[in-house]
Amino acid sequence: MKGAITIISAKTMRAKAMIAFPGGFGTMDELFEALTLIQTGRMKRVPFLLFGQAFWEKIINWEALADAGTISPEDLDLFRFVETAEQAAEIIDNWEPAPPRDDIPGR
Repeated sequence: MKGAITIISAKTMRAKAMIAFPGGFGTMDELFEALTLIQTGRMKRVPFLLFGQAFWEKIINWEALADAGTISPEDLDLFRFVETAEQAAEIIDNWEPAPPRDDIPGR
């Protein structure tokens, strides 16, 4: 299984954008792995799009994570919610990456 994790990480590291649709444990695993790589500066920041805001906000209380201090409020800017392919394409087409982080906000 370790080889599979390495392959997922290698693909993630080369991604020009990250897009997640509603899903289960596998989706959550890859979602949090990629967000952690970006958060810690191990992966360059790319458009990170979550399709279906209602779904994601129902299953993950993002604000509660920030309020509890398990992520910083700045980490909430690492992703965007979208509802349509047109919204996603607009964000990707107009993407201007933020500079790499020198440190992890709030840490």
